[in-house]
Amino acid sequence: MRRIVATGTFDLLHPGHLYYLQESKKLGDELYVIVARDRNVKHKPRPIIPEDQRLQMVAALKPVDHALLGDTTDMFRPIEAIRPDVITLGFNQNFDPAVLTEALRARSLSAEVVRIGGYGDRVLCSSRRIVQRVIETRGPSFRAAQNTDSEGL
Repeated sequence: MRRIVATGTFDLLHPGHLYYLQESKKLGDELYVIVARDRNVKHKPRPIIPEDQRLQMVAALKPVDHALLGDTTDMFRPIEAIRPDVITLGFNQNFDPAVLTEALRARSLSAEVVRIGGYGDRVLCSSRRIVQRVIETRGPSFRAAQNTDSEGL
């Protein structure tokens, strides 16, 4: 049984997330997905969706065999428990595969680290871009227009 681990925040699920998980699943038999804890997300804005709900959404995706929340103090603890053959990184995750491989070796873990490419050039395959689009299309000017329209009813 070849175990694969994919990790991420998975805030505002989009086709890029699904592509990452589908491509990860192709590398083995069993896909484990570690969902980042709210308090551990420091490299970008805090997630909009709470961790328990992000976990529930990821667990429901077809390619995912097991979904779990990450550890709050040691990101390697779930990896040690799963003992994967492969760890996949999304195209925009801020991990250097060589540095991650060395950190794994230091803990006697021999998982191969594979970077999964991006999902084409689709604009809405990024949580940040989705938020930006919502602000642009549903921000204050949209609400003002909605209020004006409703006054005529």
